[in-house]
Amino acid sequence: MSAADTLRIGLAVEPSSIDPHFHNIQPNLQIARQIFDFLITRDHKQQLGPGLAVSWKAIDDKTWEFKLREGVKWHDGTPLTADDVVFSFGRVPNVPGSPGGYGAYVAGKKATKVDDLTFRVVTEKPNPLMLNDLSTFAIVSHKHGEKATTENYNTGAAAIGTGPYKFVEWVRGDRIVMEANKDYWGGQTDWDKLLYKPISASASRVAALLSGQVDFIDNVPLIDIAQLKRNPNVALSQSPSNRLVFLSLDSNRPVSPFVKNNEGQPLWPNPLRDGRVRKAMSMAINRPAIVERVMDGGALASGQIVPEGFFGHNPALKPESYDATGAKKLLAEAGYPNGFRITIHSPRDRYPNDAAITEAVAQMLTQIGIKTEVQILPASVYFTRASKLEFSFAFFAFGSDTGEASSPLNGMLTTFNPQIGAGAFNRGRYSNVEFDAAMQEALTTMDDAKREQLLRDGTAMVIRDHAVIPLHFQTNTWALRKDLRYEGRTDENTLPRGVTKAK
Repeated sequence: MSAADTLRIGLAVEPSSIDPHFHNIQPNLQIARQIFDFLITRDHKQQLGPGLAVSWKAIDDKTWEFKLREGVKWHDGTPLTADDVVFSFGRVPNVPGSPGGYGAYVAGKKATKVDDLTFRVVTEKPNPLMLNDLSTFAIVSHKHGEKATTENYNTGAAAIGTGPYKFVEWVRGDRIVMEANKDYWGGQTDWDKLLYKPISASASRVAALLSGQVDFIDNVPLIDIAQLKRNPNVALSQSPSNRLVFLSLDSNRPVSPFVKNNEGQPLWPNPLRDGRVRKAMSMAINRPAIVERVMDGGALASGQIVPEGFFGHNPALKPESYDATGAKKLLAEAGYPNGFRITIHSPRDRYPNDAAITEAVAQMLTQIGIKTEVQILPASVYFTRASKLEFSFAFFAFGSDTGEASSPLNGMLTTFNPQIGAGAFNRGRYSNVEFDAAMQEALTTMDDAKREQLLRDGTAMVIRDHAVIPLHFQTNTWALRKDLRYEGRTDENTLPRGVTKAK
């Protein structure tokens, strides 16, 4: 194999696992999409199409029937059957130690085999998002996955998929290696081998591209975009993102671990439970300044959950206006004329300028009397602690898996309820019975117009209650060798099959 047939990719964030059902985060998902396939595919704008399933029909309001693609084989040569699909449905919500998986997408669904190439899914309630849901999680082998642990996937023993590439090795912190699946049903690409190199430091990632150590990098630092555009040896690809950068607040606990009075003692009651305090914090944040100065213009200030053009976007909701004076008055009205102390937590180098955004927010809140300390953590440590609800106030980002508003609304803001797959990423444990009811109705309404209005109304409900504080939507940027091209994606995935040699 020649070096020209190997695509070397510099990744900002290394996956936490090869197990495709372990953790629903973009760095894991984009790796899973190389080794495994999905029943329904999504293009660069998250439009749905056939994957392992080639056709489907609704038998009635609660029953769907799907036909599998003929001739698909696992990497070991055994054929894909409906048994693998049924097994995958059962495994998705039951991965031990999962910090936030895909359970919401199989909740209330039962998959049964009709024959080797046919299966049905029966739902407890009508489900208008069936196809969207089935585009979110990978299908794994019953044979290799039945007794497999997450570590078996990480070592490659269970990482036997039907996808375009076969797992070769993962050396944590150094490389992930894959080779082309020559029998892939979707055809071949320009690349016989993939070499992923995790390079978390942004400057080092750009330097690796410019020096020829890698061919393709994701998460291009905003500060470098203008310079790279002028470089004749580099090609750029950009796309609007569906990923919302937002702040999560602990609006649940009577006493929150990182909220203190001005003397540094635990503060009771927790001020973040007061909607006026949450609104004051939102008003204190100058979003246009963050977009212009911190993000170098590479973002779009937001006042809601999904950007314009996505199903469920509410055109009536605008970004909160910056008003430090009004924020101080609102704090005084809530009983905190002298403010209080709080710690904001953030990952480092997981999202573009995440630490810098967090520092800017802390300065803005301190100016209205909420004395804000910043703690920046490595992403692996950060998300482990976040899943244990150890933070009071924290930086997060969430993209719409399904290409519309119900995914982030259900994942981020419905009351946490693992039995129905609700609130898996609701790390502030916000709870609003009226909103929950609206979401449950939206998730079972088959009429698209009515469902979109329910999503818009639900979004307005939680935004006006300041359940979270939305900041902005990212812009996705990739950089490549000058002779390569990549079609940017709204879901941020870095997919080697999309990298082509310029003609």
